[in-house]
Amino acid sequence: QVQLVESGGGLVQPGGSLRLSCAASGSSLDSYAIGWFRQAPGKEREGVSCITPTDGVTTYGDSVKGRFTISRDNAKNTVYLQMSSLKPEDTAVYYCAAVWTVHDMCVLTPQMNSWGRGTQVTVSS
Repeated sequence: QVQLVESGGGLVQPGGSLRLSCAASGSSLDSYAIGWFRQAPGKEREGVSCITPTDGVTTYGDSVKGRFTISRDNAKNTVYLQMSSLKPEDTAVYYCAAVWTVHDMCVLTPQMNSWGRGTQVTVSS
């Protein structure tokens, strides 16, 4: 199983932007659909976005459509999440994970119930 490490989080003001990175080690990322998830204090983990391995077909959760963009650079073994127009309700720990594909689309369901350390995103003035 591919090992993933998240980075790029931080403190940002409402309306600001951040770019998260999900770097793979131990295996090539180009065989996996990768998803981003987030968990805010006291809430369940939520699927944010995912991208298929080769065609780069994307899926977004309703709460981030039009504001977040997922992309991947297989040569760098990295998946990115560009977050714009950030809101306080985007505050959470963000995680990446390998996800399943159905009919050439990725779905926001992790393949394994195993998570890394994540990266904290805080949106506050």
